[in-house]
Amino acid sequence: MFRWAIICLVISLVAGGLGLTNISAFAKKMSLIFFALFFIGFLALVGFAYLVSSAVSHSEFVPVLVAVSV
Repeated sequence: MFRWAIICLVISLVAGGLGLTNISAFAKKMSLIFFALFFIGFLALVGFAYLVSSAVSHSEFVPVLVAVSV
């Protein structure tokens, strides 16, 4: 998503520089939408990682898993 946001942003800047305001405005909106989707996905992954780390640190199986792996 971040890649597409950057591509749309570059298209918007180039179109704006050439005077194509309608294309520039459309590409800007698409860039904002892609970035918003990327940011929401990023926040979801950070939240999931936090939940997993707290679940692992409070797990009763951690000593068992350490003993088995050694």
